[in-house]
Amino acid sequence: MNKTILYLLAFMAVSFSANAQNSKKEVLLTIDDDPIYASEFKRVYKKNLELVQDERQKTVEGYLDLFIDYKLKVKEAYSQGLHKKQGYLKEFEKYQEQLSRYYIYEDNVTSDLALEAYERGKEEIKASHLLIMTSFSDSPADTLKAYKKIDQLRARALAGEDFTTLVKENSEEPNADKSEGNLGYFSVFSLVYPFETEAYKTKVGEISDIVRTQYGYHIIKVHDRRERAPLRTVSHIMISDKNDDTRTFNPEERINEIYQLLVQGQPFEELAKQYSEDRGSASNGGRLRPLGKGEISATKFDEMVFSLENPGDRTKPFKSSVGWHIARLDSIHGITSFEDQKESLSKRVKDGSRSKIVTAAVKNQIMDKYGFEQGAPYLEYFKNHVNEGILKGRWKFEPVPEADDKKVFTIGDRTYTFNDFANYIRNNQAQRRTFTSIGEALITLYDQFETGMVKKYYKDKLEDEDPEYAAVISEYRDGLLIFDLMQRNVWDEAKRDTIGAKELYETTKQNYRWAKRVDAIVINANEMAYAEQAKDLLKLGKTVEEIKTQLNTNDQVNVIISAGKFEEGAKELPAGFKMEMGVSETMQQENRYTVVKVKEVIPPSTKSFEDVRGRVMTQFQQKLEENLMEELRNKYNVKVNNKTLKKLKKELDS
Repeated sequence: MNKTILYLLAFMAVSFSANAQNSKKEVLLTIDDDPIYASEFKRVYKKNLELVQDERQKTVEGYLDLFIDYKLKVKEAYSQGLHKKQGYLKEFEKYQEQLSRYYIYEDNVTSDLALEAYERGKEEIKASHLLIMTSFSDSPADTLKAYKKIDQLRARALAGEDFTTLVKENSEEPNADKSEGNLGYFSVFSLVYPFETEAYKTKVGEISDIVRTQYGYHIIKVHDRRERAPLRTVSHIMISDKNDDTRTFNPEERINEIYQLLVQGQPFEELAKQYSEDRGSASNGGRLRPLGKGEISATKFDEMVFSLENPGDRTKPFKSSVGWHIARLDSIHGITSFEDQKESLSKRVKDGSRSKIVTAAVKNQIMDKYGFEQGAPYLEYFKNHVNEGILKGRWKFEPVPEADDKKVFTIGDRTYTFNDFANYIRNNQAQRRTFTSIGEALITLYDQFETGMVKKYYKDKLEDEDPEYAAVISEYRDGLLIFDLMQRNVWDEAKRDTIGAKELYETTKQNYRWAKRVDAIVINANEMAYAEQAKDLLKLGKTVEEIKTQLNTNDQVNVIISAGKFEEGAKELPAGFKMEMGVSETMQQENRYTVVKVKEVIPPSTKSFEDVRGRVMTQFQQKLEENLMEELRNKYNVKVNNKTLKKLKKELDS
């Protein structure tokens, strides 16, 4: 079991009614006198029934054994203090944040921004800009100075002065005298959100209002708007660039061989199915889902795919960050609907600069719901309380003296003080970014502190106010704790106890057998004539490289060769192949001809421990888990309330 499964199980609970939480608190069982209620059992039983494979455990009584094991593991996790471990606390906080998004106001804001992005994404804008640099931590005087300067330059641009000249002579963007502030064509998500918004508001040929970003003040001139390139469907053949002991060929050489087969007229789809190492697309003839420009993180792949002009066009072999490819343009699509793109757009909203808009909106709505009151000003006090160590995340914590420990803000019935903020700085000062001033560091950290505590208050209240959420978050807790219990007591123990694993292998090795194998050279050819030539060369004892040299030329690939040990029924061996020493007859399979030279026939044998380490470790883990559960059943006193169980059986087994 892994964490992903635990989290998915927890999310599945959202779809069920919370009625069970409101039902009468009937005790189903106790573990060392701690009550566990029928309502919890009913919820878990209904949710997980479809996942249970053993038919005997689908009855209430049968499933109760699984449920008791589950609760015993949770009980033991608390007994071992796993709920206090820092790793658990961080994991729980992360998933509490993720889950609460389903209940918090965030989805509505995200949906609105996703729709806005969809509409903007229909166009590309060509623009240039002029930048006067200033940061959010600059003094009011420096900020005002920068604003006045950009305001004067905008007035000159509006009066008709050449924008390019103004940029070259005044913009503080690096290399602006050479780039002329030119941004080329861009679309949604390409630039920071405030800049993008102002650009989309500005008409062609006009100068924008002043817009502020983290870089400073900008004015933008929009030169052109055009319809954005539509989605396109492409297929590809990919050869991984991995380099390990299992590789029997050179990836670059193999992709070039496949390309020659395409040039020679072999169908793209068949070659993708036979040779492509992208498992997700190979079975589909190499076809990928429809793609938009800029969606693929492998930049070279994106560039090559969108350089193709007409359906049917294909690239030459090229290398991306994930391997070697040949890509083909299959079709160019019309405009897709918002509903089709909503999920991917929402994810980009949450991951990009728009996330700040979402966070601010959510924060304000929580403040309105529970009431928020600002306390004493913090900035000037903390400029004296911290030192320059904060700029590199190295400030040594000093508590705020009691006399100075004023209220910084109140949310609902919870108050935070200067000392709470000081503690937050201690734990969060080491960020990826480097601050340029103490003021910038304090402003950034305080905003994070206030936002985080406001959202935490909401999430804590949510568990009291929403039974459905309370049930799901409880399963998160239990799932994480069980994972950590299994990690400590089973999985890690299995890794440490290599002697125990090998002893288990010795008692069960009759279950781990190689079928009959051959150490062989397998040659595939497109034409019978080349397969026959390869067969003759194999009989003469020629090596793989000698055969390639003789049968493949620089512009013609006639054979593809694999070598190694192949088990009976391996996909590399043709159907009906007889595992005998020597060179086989030429065998036809679909549109290829195959010849096999068997150098050694390896009879069925027992696999070594190293050959089956993974399977043995899985079996060993199962044994350790069985031992753990036997120990827990002896350790804890479990009592089932038969009266309540009878009611459940009548209700759920009928």
